[in-house]
Amino acid sequence: MKAIKELFTGFWSLITGMKITLQQFFKPQVTVHYPHQSLKMPKRYRGHIVLVKDAITGKSVCIACKSCEKACPSDCIIVDGIKKEGEKRKSVTEFLLDFNKCSLCGACVEVCPVDALAYSRNYNLASTS
Repeated sequence: MKAIKELFTGFWSLITGMKITLQQFFKPQVTVHYPHQSLKMPKRYRGHIVLVKDAITGKSVCIACKSCEKACPSDCIIVDGIKKEGEKRKSVTEFLLDFNKCSLCGACVEVCPVDALAYSRNYNLASTS
């Protein structure tokens, strides 16, 4: 008698599971099939940090004040610059950002006095090759 009861309970459990599966099967899909489809990124998306370039000259806007380097809690930014003859401010010669250490906290973007750092809009950086 015990074996028949266990058989019935197992069969009932199977029927219940199949019922739930069939109900979910006919509901609309929520999953996006990446990489064939992708979601539209919101305007507030914050990608990796990039150095902003002047639209006219194509040179970096950075004045090498090192405030971003000092503000970074992850210690992942290195900035170096020189003052060239005939220019009013320093020009950046080296800007290194270690993306492995960066936590995207935004402290460097907020502290920059000339808005030389910004978040990129790139999000699809993974590749299959």
